[in-house]
Amino acid sequence: MAEIMISILDGSTFVTSSRTGDIDATPDQPHGLFYKDTRHLSRWILRVDGKPPDVLTADSVEYYFAQFFLFPRTASIYENPYVSIIRRRHAGEGFREEIEVINHSTKPIAIKLHIDAAADFADLFEVKDALAKKGELYREVREHELLLGYRREGFVRQTLIGSSQPAEVSEVGFVFELEIQPKSSWTTIMSVRPLSGHVTAADPSKTQQWLRPDRREDVTRWIESVPLVSSEPPIIQQVYMRSIIDLAALRFYPYPDIFPQYALPAAGLPWFMALFGRDSLITSYQALPFLPELAATSLVVLGGRQGRECDDFRDEEPGKILHELRFGELTAFAERPQSPYYGTADATPLFLILLDEYERWTGDAALVRRLEKVARAALDWIDRYGDRDGDGYIEYERRANTGLENQCWKDSWNSILFADGTLAEGPRATCELQGYAYDAKIRCARLARSIFRDPALAERLESEAADLKARFNRDFWIPERGFFALALDGRKRKVDSLTSNIGHLLWSGIVEDDKVESIVRHLMGPALFSGWGVRTMADGEAGYNPIEYHNGTVWPHDNAIIAAGLARHGYREEASRICTALFDAARFFRFRLPEVFAGYERKRTGFPVEYPTASSPQAWASGAPLLAIRVLLGLEPKGDELTSAPALPDNIASLSVRRVPGRWEPADVHAERPDARTPMDVLRDWLAEREALRKAA
Repeated sequence: MAEIMISILDGSTFVTSSRTGDIDATPDQPHGLFYKDTRHLSRWILRVDGKPPDVLTADSVEYYFAQFFLFPRTASIYENPYVSIIRRRHAGEGFREEIEVINHSTKPIAIKLHIDAAADFADLFEVKDALAKKGELYREVREHELLLGYRREGFVRQTLIGSSQPAEVSEVGFVFELEIQPKSSWTTIMSVRPLSGHVTAADPSKTQQWLRPDRREDVTRWIESVPLVSSEPPIIQQVYMRSIIDLAALRFYPYPDIFPQYALPAAGLPWFMALFGRDSLITSYQALPFLPELAATSLVVLGGRQGRECDDFRDEEPGKILHELRFGELTAFAERPQSPYYGTADATPLFLILLDEYERWTGDAALVRRLEKVARAALDWIDRYGDRDGDGYIEYERRANTGLENQCWKDSWNSILFADGTLAEGPRATCELQGYAYDAKIRCARLARSIFRDPALAERLESEAADLKARFNRDFWIPERGFFALALDGRKRKVDSLTSNIGHLLWSGIVEDDKVESIVRHLMGPALFSGWGVRTMADGEAGYNPIEYHNGTVWPHDNAIIAAGLARHGYREEASRICTALFDAARFFRFRLPEVFAGYERKRTGFPVEYPTASSPQAWASGAPLLAIRVLLGLEPKGDELTSAPALPDNIASLSVRRVPGRWEPADVHAERPDARTPMDVLRDWLAEREALRKAA
């Protein structure tokens, strides 16, 4: 069983370690200091008189700051320790670690403190796939500092380590010979700085500036800038604040030389601390009523890197919005395509959906005009390149074996399965892609008419959208099962498994009225709805597995979108039930919804079961509660006004949002449910649920 790791992060920098604070990277434990997709520290181990200390407690206090309370091992359980060690670690452009050794005794003590350091400079893909390095590692001792380096042709990465206290420095690490007086302490500050390219000497002024993090002030400003949420009971506001802080943690600057002022959320810790088009777009949509600047940033940055040419290696095409951007060694040597990689079929229509939604909320027509050329190119991509065979549907198939086999949001290799478990052939046209394309055209028709001043384009897009809707409801519908096919495969066969994708169709508006009720019945039925949320695949399908990444798990962002789709069609009670399930689940994850959790039936487990490799925090999981709040309050922009049509579940007595930003003056929204269950009612229900589980066991 993998040990519990402590993680801190700041933008594209993150540090993962054991509960003692040690970094000791192995294939099973991806410890390390990671910076811009490279592991700059793979070993960072503290020893006291040659022995590892034990841990009293450890935790991440803030997303960028962790503390580790340790003590040297004693000869027996009857001997109390007389020394304690505190490690205080801040993430920044690398990390700073303050190490304090405290003598609690009445006598002086002599201690030898060792800090061993090493770096394998593994590319993040090398860590995930256990690949060997192709370059040369080197070490140098430089004026009381240790330089760890890696060189492969012109690709150079280094880590510079220094101490504020004198030490014996070798290529292995640092040794401190300490004499600590009674009831006194000793402290050093270790700085670990990742570097790109060669460095001849450290700049002390820059080091000292870097060693004074202002993250707390930054987080305070971030929190003060967002709307205030309050609820009774307080679960919604607790989850909301956790999400706001996590979105602050995930911010990074992907193009400091081109767009230095533009920060947007990385996808998730640990493997996805990078720019992902789909993730940024969905997260920005979720956060629009609270953090509209995320949408503006995502649109500008992604529009600035829109595809310009046909490149099979990177799955790039003119007008296409990128999927992923990396800066590591494997992309530098074109061994992986993420420089950037464009293998996503949904980011392009999602870009257009967000562009319209952003203008509806903010009234920022100037940004829409600025991105008109980008929008027109994206529309052209949908028809020219997205539709690979001219059948009127977006389908995908990778052009190089280094690309993703599935280029929808369920992008694992086996996510598109028939009801009997057979893998669908490519190219694949998943159903939600057609819904996104429909929504994008409807929305862009509005922009064409009101902002681009191109009524001919508006009429064409509306005609195309109407035709797409009619054809889709004919070609994807499975009458004998009463829902839409997950996809059409390469032979135009309907992939007939029941999945959560049908909820995205409600969100997009592509579903004809006579089919909505059947879709809702499936979404809220026991095969899909686990009690904690809608599963990605229904229990009963051959491919269903409650712990398979995309074939039976519950994804918070997926559920928030489904809830929004239900609300769009007037199924507010069902939408509230899904939102309630998400907030209930968040209680068990310390108010932070993870990327994904297992799809076990709620009555079987009594709590949501963790998924072993889920990212946490993760951007669109952090955004899910924000969209859920919008759904519960029925927040919608109507011209220059913010409208609200609350539909609170029976366990929420009140919900308020103050200072909602938009094209209106900051607005306050409040909703109450006088007949809500009391906390005692909720407690009784919880006890009854536990008693039922006990009897079943």
